Amino acid sequence: MEFDLIGQFFLPLSASASSSQKTGDLAIGDDGAIITPPSDCQLVVVTDTLVEGVHFPLDTSAYDIGWKALAVNLSDLAAMGAKPAFYSLALTLPKVDQAWLSGFSKGLADCAAPYEIPLIGGDTTRGPLTITVTAQGWVPRGQALLRSGAKPGDAIFVSGLIGEAGRGLSLALAQQGAQNLADKLALARLNRPQAQVALGCELIAIAHSAIDISDGLLADLGHILDASGVGASLVFDTIPLSKAVKQWAGDNRLRPLCAGDDYELCFTASADKQAQLDALAKKLDVKLYKIGAISQQPGLLIDGVQLDLEKKGYDHF
Repeated sequence: MEFDLIGQFFLPLSASASSSQKTGDLAIGDDGAIITPPSDCQLVVVTDTLVEGVHFPLDTSAYDIGWKALAVNLSDLAAMGAKPAFYSLALTLPKVDQAWLSGFSKGLADCAAPYEIPLIGGDTTRGPLTITVTAQGWVPRGQALLRSGAKPGDAIFVSGLIGEAGRGLSLALAQQGAQNLADKLALARLNRPQAQVALGCELIAIAHSAIDISDGLLADLGHILDASGVGASLVFDTIPLSKAVKQWAGDNRLRPLCAGDDYELCFTASADKQAQLDALAKKLDVKLYKIGAISQQPGLLIDGVQLDLEKKGYDHF
């Protein structure tokens, strides 16, 4: 049964859509994959696990689960400036459900399609629904974006809107459905995040540090500050929040900044790179927002007020 479902639902994902970008010398079908790395690149490896009822509501569609399982890993690659190359999957299922597996594999396939990346292996087991994806990508040798490169005087930027997925999760948990266009956007951002891969690859020549916003803007920016040994000052009104998210936040204006699942990029770059970033945003048709600056003094300020970063984002424990 295990090999039948692998052959039916996952073997088709092992063939890259472009033979010119073939990365796997041997993919699914043996005890392991065999990969020949480009001589001028380093391998970036990222892993994320999604657990039913923890990382997605119980009634999330199989397609959306498949999409998100890969997308969150692509976002990690983007944060390091890596070009996606291939991925593996460990899938734990409570039972074999043909319709569910069809939707799940379609979600994986559609998320992978723009990058032409193959599934190269993994494992299937029985148990509570759990999905672990490991994605690998290539980055030019010595050029990976790290969390530890932020410098005093750097400007802080984010891509896209903040807090949409957090609002989407609130809607999903309330089982309200989408009442309007803003609701549809929030639920789409929750269930089908769009990894900023093209932006990440371009930022290796511009940015000093980067991270993807998975646990919340404040928590993830805090990781950059800790790794770089610096502080930051943010201007709240420059943080991109939609009208719907502001209404959702109410009196708790930090709520969107602590919500996870944005999967946008937060990065730092020299203030004199603004024109270059404006041109890049136009080229890629993305929105980039300057929200603050890196300081020598440790800590995080918003509008001059010191924040305690403890419990300012998602924490598994």
